[in-house]
Amino acid sequence: MSEPREVDLKIVGGTVVTPTGTRRAGIAVDGGKIVAIGDDSLLPPARKTHDATGLHVIPGLVDTEAHPGCYVPLRDDLATESIAAVTAGVTTWGIHAPQTRMGQPNFVEYVQKEDVGSFHDSMPHFIDAVESDSAIDVFATYMMETDQQAREIPEYAKEYGVTSFKLYLQAMSPEAEPNWPGRRAGLGAGFDDGVVYQVMENTAALGYPGVVAMHCENWEIARIFDERLRAQGRTDWATWSDRSPHFLEAQHLRQYGHFAEYLGCPIYVQHATTPETYREILDLRGRGVTCYAQTGPHWLHFGKEEHNAWRINVPLRSRENNPNIWRALRDGVINAVGSDHVVIWGDPSYENSYNENIWELRTGFTSRVEMLLPVMLEGVHQGELSLERLVQVACENPAKIFGVWGQKGALDVGFDADIVLVDLDKEVAVDNSIVQTRSGWTVLDGRTIHGWSVATFLRGKQMSKWEDGAPKAEFIGDADGEYLRRVPGGDRPGVLEEV
Repeated sequence: MSEPREVDLKIVGGTVVTPTGTRRAGIAVDGGKIVAIGDDSLLPPARKTHDATGLHVIPGLVDTEAHPGCYVPLRDDLATESIAAVTAGVTTWGIHAPQTRMGQPNFVEYVQKEDVGSFHDSMPHFIDAVESDSAIDVFATYMMETDQQAREIPEYAKEYGVTSFKLYLQAMSPEAEPNWPGRRAGLGAGFDDGVVYQVMENTAALGYPGVVAMHCENWEIARIFDERLRAQGRTDWATWSDRSPHFLEAQHLRQYGHFAEYLGCPIYVQHATTPETYREILDLRGRGVTCYAQTGPHWLHFGKEEHNAWRINVPLRSRENNPNIWRALRDGVINAVGSDHVVIWGDPSYENSYNENIWELRTGFTSRVEMLLPVMLEGVHQGELSLERLVQVACENPAKIFGVWGQKGALDVGFDADIVLVDLDKEVAVDNSIVQTRSGWTVLDGRTIHGWSVATFLRGKQMSKWEDGAPKAEFIGDADGEYLRRVPGGDRPGVLEEV
C-alpha cells in the first residue's frame, strides 16, 4: 500500500468547535482548503504541523460590517486595519462603502452630489485595492444613494458578484443639521423612499443571497431631541443616546420593514440594540419577512453611562439594557455579530479624539474589529452564551446570510482553511499597547478579558501568533487578501433560526 499523499499543514491536539458541539480533532489543509478532519493519528503526513494542544479551534470570523476607506483612502486603511482584523481572528470582511469610497485615486474629503456616480466607475479600483493591500478576504456591500445605482443592481450582481446593499437610513437627507452624517463619510447625493423602494425591489429579484442591510435610526426626529438637549445645556456622554432614543430605531424598522414585506426582500438589521426593535423583528418574521439582525461588541460590553462609553451611531444604550442584547443573541432574535470597524478622520489618536463635552467628542472609536472576538469570548466566560453559539453568530450565520457559505464560516472539508486558535484560559489585561489599529488605542483599555485568539490562519497560511510570554500578538503574514464574488439565484443554505 502506498503512503498517503503529504499535505501542506495539519493542526493537531486542539478541540474543534462547531455550532453543534465540540470534539478533539485535528485538521488537515492542502491548497488552502480543509481536506480532512479527524483523529490526529488518522491525518495524512504534512509538510508543517502546528500543535494546538490545550486550545480551541474555531473558524475565521466573518465580519459583515466594516468601513475601511470611510475617512481616508481605502488602500491606506486596508494596509493597517486588515492587519488588525486578521490578528484578532477575523479572516473575512464585508466592507460597506458608498460609491465615492471604493479606492478611486482621487479621494474627495467632503463629497458633493456631483461626485456620486455609478459603482461601475469605482469597482475596478476596489478589487485592485483589496487584492494588493488587504491581509484578509473581502466582499462588498454597496451603500446606495441614487436611482441609477438602484437600477444597476442586476448589473452589479452579474459583473462583480455583489448581492448585498446598504441603506444608511439616518443619512437620507445630507443637508440637515446638526451632526448629520454623510459628506465626510462619502455620502453626498442623499436619497428618498423611491430609492429605497427600487433597491429592495431589485435586490429581491436577485434571489438568494440578495439582501438589503439597513441602518435604522430616524435622525429626522433625532434632530429635535438634539436641539432640546443642547438648549438644556447637556454635555455628558449619555446625551448621545438620549438624543436618539429606542423608538427611533424601532420606528425605522417598522416603516421600511413594511416595504420589505410588500416586495419580498430579505433584510438585515444592523446594530439591533433595543427590545422595541426585537419586537419589530419578531413581528416581521411572523408575517413571513426574511429578517436577520446583527449587533456588535460595543453595544454588548458598554453602557451609555460609562466614562469610556464613547459616541457611536446607533448610540450605546443604558447598562441596564445590555442583558436584553445578550438574551436576543442567545435566543436567535439576533443572528450575527459584526464590528462596524472604522478609523475616525484626521489624527485618530486618543488625545485628538477625546473630549469631555459630547458635542466635541469625535464620533466613532477605533479598534472595534479587535474587540469583536475578545468581547464575545468574555461573554462565554461570563456565561452569556456558549462557545458553540459564538461560532454560529460570528462565523456560520454571517457566511450564510451574505452568500459566502461553502467557502467561509465553517471548519468543514472543502471550506477555506480560515482557522483561529483560541486560548480560553488566557487572561488579558487590555491596554493600548496591544492593539494593531493605526489609531493606537482601544476603549477596552483597562479592562480584563478572559480568552483570546493566539493564532490565525488564512487559507492555511499562518497570519498571526501570540506566543507565550510575548507582550502582544504579532502579524506574520502578507497582503494575501482576495476579493470574494457571490453568485445570485442559488438555494439558501441550511436553516437559520426563525424565532
